[in-house]
Amino acid sequence: MHTFRNCFLAALLCLTMTSAFAQLEPVQFSVSFQQMSDSIGQLRFTGVIDTGWHVYGTHQGENGPTPASIQFETMEGMEPSGELGFEGSEQERFDDMFGMTVRYFEQTVAFVQQVRILSTQYSLAGYLQYGACNDQSCLPPTSVEFRYGSDSQPSAPAEAISNTPVANDHTLWGVLLAGFIGGLLALFTPCVWPIIPMTVSFFLKRSKQRGQGIRDAILYGVSIIVVYVTLGLLVTLLFGASALNSLSTNAVFNVFFCLLLLVFATSFFGAFELTLPASWSNAVDEKAGKTSGFLSILLMAFTLALVSFSCTGPIVGFLLVELGTGSTIIAPTIGMFGFALALALPFTLFALFPQWLKSVPKSGGWMNVIKVTLGFVELAFALKFLSVADLAYGWHILDRETFLSLWIAIFGLLGAYLLGKLKFQHDDENTHVGVTRFFLGLISIAFAIYMLPGLWGAPLKAISAFAPPMSTQDFSLYDKEVRAQYNDFDEGMQAARQQHKPVMLDFTGYGCVNCRKMEASVWTDERVRRLMTTEYVLITLYVDDKTPLPAPQMVVENGRELKLRTVGDKWSHLQRTMFGANAQPFYVLLDNEGTPLTSPYSFDENVSHYVEFLQGGLSKYQK
Repeated sequence: MHTFRNCFLAALLCLTMTSAFAQLEPVQFSVSFQQMSDSIGQLRFTGVIDTGWHVYGTHQGENGPTPASIQFETMEGMEPSGELGFEGSEQERFDDMFGMTVRYFEQTVAFVQQVRILSTQYSLAGYLQYGACNDQSCLPPTSVEFRYGSDSQPSAPAEAISNTPVANDHTLWGVLLAGFIGGLLALFTPCVWPIIPMTVSFFLKRSKQRGQGIRDAILYGVSIIVVYVTLGLLVTLLFGASALNSLSTNAVFNVFFCLLLLVFATSFFGAFELTLPASWSNAVDEKAGKTSGFLSILLMAFTLALVSFSCTGPIVGFLLVELGTGSTIIAPTIGMFGFALALALPFTLFALFPQWLKSVPKSGGWMNVIKVTLGFVELAFALKFLSVADLAYGWHILDRETFLSLWIAIFGLLGAYLLGKLKFQHDDENTHVGVTRFFLGLISIAFAIYMLPGLWGAPLKAISAFAPPMSTQDFSLYDKEVRAQYNDFDEGMQAARQQHKPVMLDFTGYGCVNCRKMEASVWTDERVRRLMTTEYVLITLYVDDKTPLPAPQMVVENGRELKLRTVGDKWSHLQRTMFGANAQPFYVLLDNEGTPLTSPYSFDENVSHYVEFLQGGLSKYQK
């Protein structure tokens, strides 16, 4: 029970992440032109890169980082000779941010373009575009302009302009931790916990030597990991992170996920059991008995996955849904590895130290308490998925106060259950409300009480990542909220010119967890609120707004023709093509003519950094 308490509390706190504050000019490029012979010239762009940053190479995959490329706007008496080349130590690695292998340079790089001189009178002009990132965020694609002719000198580098995507969401460590905690919770359910001593005893007794029994138990643990990691790989191969991420604000899928979690919760409450056909597990078990070696043990692990599905299935399903809608393509695989690792450890540890089995808690009613508790938690998260669809499509059936009322009821009832005031049909009437269960009940009721002021507009920072934004609240006594003056880019820019103020663009999303965190923990600071409301014109653009445009718009992006059907499509396209990002939150400071004042700012809950960001843009605008 002590272990369960720690796992349950950790599960409520596992989704946190941080990012570093962006530097202003991490890359400096100089440009030169040299006539190598009467017929050959060479453009050279020499870059010095700050520590911790890198510049991407000339060829990247689709939907990857901004590759280095050269664009000629004027070319008379010359023609390109070959593609843009590079000099320097190009590195290659898999990048979790983009979910693909990328090539990049650190410290220094030189990009070189050969040109063929066709006439003694020539001129060329254009720009080199490149992308730069550190481990937390990316700058907008930046242009280095050049202009050269037979009677002129090359121009100095230009300032930043924009054009390609970046991503963020689950960190791999966070994904692994979430999966591991899910595995620990599954471990203490009635479908798994009683199997552990029986399985360990089976391996130790069937072996002639204890060493062989330990080896088989370890192989059994490895097999469990293989089974669940394979499941994660299948999800990735069938859907892919980008496909699942694009569905994360789709009404049909969010409602489906909501209903799925409601079914899981109802199952945990004891209304029915989610079981796979018995013939499946019998067939696998029979096959395991006829084989030997590692294949036999692997089939036994597969049998465990089948027979424990009524308890592990809802947890695995919840993890795959939650992790699959992130931007990291290997998140489902990493999550399932963490889940299986937690599930497999006891089988190996108890085989190594069988005397520990005497001191572990015996199977009993406490395991059912865990199932019911998980049922309440999944019920609460079902509302989160319904809320995303409700916000994206503007249904207004689950505004903030409605959402909070339901969460207050759910966690209030959970507290009553843990304190023994509420029972389910399959509960043991003699189950004792121990100290751990008592304190968990108090925590749940205290959490419900904490949410009560939110009905009157309190920010509720602890749950800002899950609750609908405060703008959906019908009645609020809270007067410190920062709200956008405009939700349309053109209208906001026109107002900024009339008011002679700089602009803050807030690219956000209804389903953006980190956006809600920033609004609740950073925007509520008095220094931030004052700067945003008095010094800037705030324009908030929801990239997942499903409101149809009056008429579809055809645009060209990265050489491909796209059709923009919704308001969200329009703002997402604007963010990608103008400011080089497709992740939210994403903040850009502009003058009222649309020129960037500083580097953009992404998710970072450090209030001091955010104040520096706002003050830096204001200072540059005033100059």
